[in-house]
Amino acid sequence: MAPLTAAELAARAEGTLLGDGTARVAAVATLEAAGPADVSFLASRAYADAFRASRAGVVFVTQAFAELQPGPAVRIVVRDPQRAMLQAIGLLYPPPPRPAGIEPTAVIEPGAVLGESCYLGHHAVLRRGARIGDRTVVMAGAVVGENASVGSDVTLYEHVVLYPQTVVGDRVILHAGVRVGVDGFGYVPGKDGHAKIPHVGRCLIGDDVEIGANTTVDRGSVGDTVIGRGTKIDNLVQIGHNCRVGERCFIMAQVGLAGSAEIEDDCILAGQVGVNGHVTIGRGARIAGQSGAIGNVPAGETWGGYPARPHKEWMRATAALYELTPLVRHLEALVERDSQS
Repeated sequence: MAPLTAAELAARAEGTLLGDGTARVAAVATLEAAGPADVSFLASRAYADAFRASRAGVVFVTQAFAELQPGPAVRIVVRDPQRAMLQAIGLLYPPPPRPAGIEPTAVIEPGAVLGESCYLGHHAVLRRGARIGDRTVVMAGAVVGENASVGSDVTLYEHVVLYPQTVVGDRVILHAGVRVGVDGFGYVPGKDGHAKIPHVGRCLIGDDVEIGANTTVDRGSVGDTVIGRGTKIDNLVQIGHNCRVGERCFIMAQVGLAGSAEIEDDCILAGQVGVNGHVTIGRGARIAGQSGAIGNVPAGETWGGYPARPHKEWMRATAALYELTPLVRHLEALVERDSQS
């Protein structure tokens, strides 16, 4: 980490510097934890008290907080402090160079194809016909299945498994333990046992997708399971067979999508949301945490609850439910009084 001056940070962020431009910072920290060598940011009045007490050397602020007193003397006024902070992180914590080369314990089966400047970690495996693009990193214990295709500048962390026929675009990040292209959960019940439904579709992951640790994406039964470009998926998510997730979606921890659910572009599914099979979540819709979508959700709306319904309706219903408690207690008291008379 090379220290930067406040003037350098302000120039990079295209912000207005207030205070000593020679102040130097070498790390980032929260307002509460920051010291004189740290840079932090203030974007919400909820953290104004933390700002007043902060010892940070430099703070990114909006114009609304430019004159807030007391607080750190060196401030950089920007339109979006959080984005400026992300830029500072990139400057102060530059990523390490991508590794290249092939470790001696890696396995490359006949017919596998490697691009230029790739890296295969210890015990990484490329099955027959697998292809990985230029500068792609396959960390220790990861497996790229038969005839799977991986684009350029991809990172497959430890123990990622891509099943056969999986297609991964460029600049994708798959964190440790991700499984892509697993058979879906499909059976035909019978008295003599449950017959497994063959899954012969593929799993297609678009460019710039990131998938968190231990998430599973099932392959299609006949068609393909698709994750659109730029979508970000958290840890511990289950995406069932034949699901179609659009572009630029956020899907947070422990979400479960049943088979053939469709999530259109720009949707946000908060933690532990469940989506029923063959349900469509319209473009730009938002589903509150722990909700259950058992029917289609219109585009652009915010829904919550179980079963999920429009957010305001859900909040009114929840408030009404809690208002029933004193009424029930009152009725119980009346019944108790009548029984004693």
